[in-house]
Amino acid sequence: MRMMMEEELEKRAALVTDAIEQLLPVVHPSGLYEASRHLVDSGGKRLRPSMLLLAAEAVGGEAAALAPAAVSIELIHNFTLIHDDIMDNADVRRGRPAVHKLWGESGAILAGDTLYSKAFQVLGLTPADPKRLLGAMNMLSRTCTAICEGQWLDMEFEARDSVSEAEYMEMIEKKTGVLYGASAGMGAILAGASTEVVLAMDLFGRLTGMGFQLQDDVIDLTTPEKVSGKRQGGDLIEGKKTLIIIHALANNVSVPVFGKKEATSEQIQQSISILQKSGSIEYARSRAEEMVAQGKKALQVLPDSDAKTTMLELADFMIRRRY
Repeated sequence: MRMMMEEELEKRAALVTDAIEQLLPVVHPSGLYEASRHLVDSGGKRLRPSMLLLAAEAVGGEAAALAPAAVSIELIHNFTLIHDDIMDNADVRRGRPAVHKLWGESGAILAGDTLYSKAFQVLGLTPADPKRLLGAMNMLSRTCTAICEGQWLDMEFEARDSVSEAEYMEMIEKKTGVLYGASAGMGAILAGASTEVVLAMDLFGRLTGMGFQLQDDVIDLTTPEKVSGKRQGGDLIEGKKTLIIIHALANNVSVPVFGKKEATSEQIQQSISILQKSGSIEYARSRAEEMVAQGKKALQVLPDSDAKTTMLELADFMIRRRY
């Protein structure tokens, strides 16, 4: 079953990749577009654009016709990654040097801004009823604002001694959940779904997106760099107050390397072991499962179809992946 789901995702990812070649060509000045395409071309699983296409199919839409809308989601996602890496001064993304490491901070900011503006231009090329297109554009613009709010909260949390679980869940909903929500919601809007179905799709995406982020927090600690492409325990040494750390601190668990960038690999592994034994990693994993279970319930408004089945399987995949 999982193999079939991954084949379905690969088919839609290929559709998106082909559309990117047409809709985001490397033109003059070539350096700007090469920098903009750096992460876009590094692959990734294309989960968000695939969710848009699946949502459209689940309500009777034509996936191929909505390729520009799917590309717009992928461009927004990569815009956020480029700017995130600048703010975190990250060295690597998807196993490749971060954009700002190759083109400098100024170049990376421009590359991210280009993806942001191109996303709306590309969305406008979607062959859809103008009212539906306007609804999708409004949803995407609101989503971009929410993502910035989430990133701001994430930055604020770094300067605070403590963060509550409720505050953290609000932050990941805005930073991660809303783009998944927009992916499913926009697919439904562009395919002509009712308001009830659009709202259900948005909820499905938001909740499963939050589960995805919680699983990302787990992956940061449990997956080796050679698998994930990122340094294991990076969130830990950066001092990020993930749900794992929030749970540990609430239970008086001492995490020796928290916020210590000079920590050795051995010290990081020791702290990870402490978090595993304390149950904090498992707590985050269980909350991810809760989010996905709630999200899947939202799809009860849809009739059974192959697309709906794949969406449900995708939701499970998002919290079972290792990278």
